[in-house]
Amino acid sequence: MKLSEIYEFLDKLSPFQTQASWDNSGLLLGNLDDEIQKIYISLDIDEKLVANADDNALFITHHPLIFSPLRDLAGKNYPKSLIKTMIRKNQSLIALHTNYDLSHLNAYFTEQILGFKVASKDEFIIYADIDMSFSELVAHIKNKLGTKLLKTSFAGKECVKRLAICTGSGGDLIEKVLVNGSFGVNSQPNKAVECFLSGDFKYHQALAALESGLSLIDIGHYESESCFAKSLSKHLQNLPIKAIICVSKNPFDYL
Repeated sequence: MKLSEIYEFLDKLSPFQTQASWDNSGLLLGNLDDEIQKIYISLDIDEKLVANADDNALFITHHPLIFSPLRDLAGKNYPKSLIKTMIRKNQSLIALHTNYDLSHLNAYFTEQILGFKVASKDEFIIYADIDMSFSELVAHIKNKLGTKLLKTSFAGKECVKRLAICTGSGGDLIEKVLVNGSFGVNSQPNKAVECFLSGDFKYHQALAALESGLSLIDIGHYESESCFAKSLSKHLQNLPIKAIICVSKNPFDYL
């Protein structure tokens, strides 16, 4: 397939124009008239994945490899070495980041990974109606994610009936969760969110949430988005080209 055909398919699936203003989703490497022989889907890419991938292939990643402006490609620092290797192998790269969060990933994580029904959406935030104690919710998430450790901040409300969820890093959305805790236009008013699930919560964000009565559960950046490839692969089955799910390594270990 031509890269332009794949790009157009992805743009219809998850419009690139919906990405956040600070994001860098879209075609990052390659030419639209390139012939693509195979697709690799991954949360991120690293030297091993690039080295083992075929020439003339396309990587579709969630996180943009090129994010901050690059002034040169000299040296071996990340991501320069990866980019140079990909150019030598004529490999292309498309990132589906915040646009895919909006269109698919947040809902997929909520329903397919956690097993909760989406009640409504507010941009990058998913809301779900549940009826669990905070401790039951923590145990449920540990079971679904296959982890023994979760970082939590408990604000004292043991009964959780309204849950906010955002994959990736959602700390900057705490105020939005507090203000729009009534599910926006699709919900009953005056129902506050008791708990917010996301990743990469910072110390002072947790302090502010506690003072406002909002519990936090840090589900991990990698852990909440590692389902990206599986989520996207079912849509790529409609294309006449082989798509392979790749597992990128979590940069953190839990000791």
